[in-house]
Amino acid sequence: MTASIGRAALMVASVATIFIMPLTAHADDKIFDELRFGASASVQGGHSREDGVFPEVTVFFDPFGQDAATDWKQTLARPRINLGTSIGTSGEATQIFGGLSWTVNFSEKVFAEAGFGGVWHNGNLGYADDGPELGCRFLFHEYVGAGYRFDAHWNVMAQIAHSSHANLCDGPNSGMTRAGIQVGYRF
Repeated sequence: MTASIGRAALMVASVATIFIMPLTAHADDKIFDELRFGASASVQGGHSREDGVFPEVTVFFDPFGQDAATDWKQTLARPRINLGTSIGTSGEATQIFGGLSWTVNFSEKVFAEAGFGGVWHNGNLGYADDGPELGCRFLFHEYVGAGYRFDAHWNVMAQIAHSSHANLCDGPNSGMTRAGIQVGYRF
């Protein structure tokens, strides 16, 4: 299991480097828009439930200028890019995910967020007695959350995330659904 976690961490670092390298050419620009860290747990029932807690880290990039959006149409047209991992513990699946995220501000402090993209995982593909049966290695990944900003930099967000293949590949599709709390720091 330690080797799987190490490989997952190496893959996240490699993909992050690919995204970061073009951004480092601009010394005055920030590399990340936000860094979030936290933990989640499975909210599925029955044999599809995953044991343990899943530490999570997500980085956000804002190449389209979502912060400069002035109305809902501009917000929709300017998503942020996210890249992250949810580390499997207790022998459960590790996920490496990426995609697009949209934030809606209800006030200066309260916000909601939704995201859509893809995920790679090292979980069970076929039929199993315990844990989700996922069918294929690459799945869709979506999440929704609600958050609170303490100041210009720090926030906290509760979120629920789901990954499944939407019956687009052979095999079972019980998916993975996890809910948790993340603390974010905006640069």
